[in-house]
Amino acid sequence: MNQSWVTVVDDDESVRESLPDLLKQLGFASRAFESALEFLAYGTLDRTRCVILDVAMPGMSGPELQRELLQRGRKVPIIFITAQGDEKVRSAVLAQGAAAYLLKPFTERELRAALDAALGTS
Repeated sequence: MNQSWVTVVDDDESVRESLPDLLKQLGFASRAFESALEFLAYGTLDRTRCVILDVAMPGMSGPELQRELLQRGRKVPIIFITAQGDEKVRSAVLAQGAAAYLLKPFTERELRAALDAALGTS
């Protein structure tokens, strides 16, 4: 069976370890990747229902991955997560179709609401 995932892309190891556990508690299967390039190379895009994506990462940033996915014609919902509340970045990624923009640390309730909005389950 081809399982679909909520994919986590974040260079912070603690996020990559804790967020999949929370997603499992919320009823989602997940995969976590250290970088945008690792995510793209792994070949899981077709099984990804939603991407939880860090804004600032080495190599390809979250907004750059968002643009890459759009250029590929992939309209997978994206929830951006960040430790820096940059209004310019927030406005830009939301204008490009991001489902949500959450500031770290975010609550389980905020994440659940963002997932419901991204997946149309609210």
